[in-house]
Amino acid sequence: MHQPLKRRTFLKATGISLALPLLETMSPALGSAPAAAPKRMVCICTTLGLHPASLWPRTSGAGYESTEYLDLLKDHRKDFTLFSGLEHEGQTGRDPHNCELTWLTAAQGPGLGGFRNSISVDQYAAEKLGYVTRFPSVVISSNSAKSQSFTSSGVMVPAERSPAKLFSKMFLKGNARQVERQKRRLSDGRSILDSLRSQAKKLQRGTSRSDNRQLDEYYESIRKAEKDLAEVQAWMGKPKPKVEAPPPDDIRDKRNLVGRTQLLMNMVPLILQTDSSRVVAVMIQDHYSVPQVDGVSLEHHNLSHHGRDKSKIEQLKKIESALVNCFGSLLGQLKAKKEGTGTLLDSSSVLFGSNLGNANSHDPRNLPIFLAGGGFRHGGYVARRKGDTAPLCNLFVSMLNNMGLETESFAQSNGALSW
Repeated sequence: MHQPLKRRTFLKATGISLALPLLETMSPALGSAPAAAPKRMVCICTTLGLHPASLWPRTSGAGYESTEYLDLLKDHRKDFTLFSGLEHEGQTGRDPHNCELTWLTAAQGPGLGGFRNSISVDQYAAEKLGYVTRFPSVVISSNSAKSQSFTSSGVMVPAERSPAKLFSKMFLKGNARQVERQKRRLSDGRSILDSLRSQAKKLQRGTSRSDNRQLDEYYESIRKAEKDLAEVQAWMGKPKPKVEAPPPDDIRDKRNLVGRTQLLMNMVPLILQTDSSRVVAVMIQDHYSVPQVDGVSLEHHNLSHHGRDKSKIEQLKKIESALVNCFGSLLGQLKAKKEGTGTLLDSSSVLFGSNLGNANSHDPRNLPIFLAGGGFRHGGYVARRKGDTAPLCNLFVSMLNNMGLETESFAQSNGALSW
């Protein structure tokens, strides 16, 4: 009979410690349940909405009547919950599409004069978790470096749009020369921060109280950057995980929106299963070109403002159906990967939806929101009556708590969402 190991057991030698991976012998006793898998969060936004008539069921609850889009997800019906009546307040901005900026933050008045974004839920989770993984968060996009992820200072986190580069960064070890170059960059970064801190202290001696408050924030950002550098340096000494999947080939043609989105969906399970990160944000963007989808001859953005033109709606549904299928593909991949007594989906909360409830009228209310996996109770459609909306942030709170990040409130929330 084996002696069970504790999950927090380390290998120690000459002052260096290395955490062990999740092992079978970390179970309390032979034949008992294995140690719990880490909880993850994935947030996916298709920024031009989902055609309401093809999405929303006429009936609610577990026995809801399926719809055109939900039929595409029939194999996963018991793995997700569809919500209506969730939204953020105050999302009218300078541009009708500015609500893209605040889907994960809920900051009000996006794009208006004096607007400053707040922290997004994915970055909030990443800050709470820290460097328990090589990458606290992964932010990816189908088209550009633009993302919906923002730091506590309201600064956008740039997205990686190349699956090939992301794969290389996460799973491929560079040659000795490349590794040494990266170490020098980190060292140079630390030297610069040391210099900045010294200069800031000198500057503070002759500044006002208001300026000193700003400098205190500046110091805090320097301390955080130094901590991050130290954490990154520690991870550089650890081998990257090995995966059986071949490196992906980037799709250069921006018209192939579906193919580019599918490549991102294929990366997510690799990121989660190797515990390279527990927080992933994906943005599916309009690219002002005609998508390479059979039967489509107009731009996605143009079609989203269809003006109830039946021919445009038919083309729009072809694009959106393909994107819903990408979401379904992700769910299938996560379900296929076993982890302990469950699957990767069981330990991963996957949010899929949009910042627009009705893209035709630029309406940011009544957002289409799916939540899959995570160990939540699923299989139904949770509908709210008109006028009885709830903050989408309540769902964010539930997701954070599900990850073990005890949170009473986030942005506009007034509690956790239960169903």
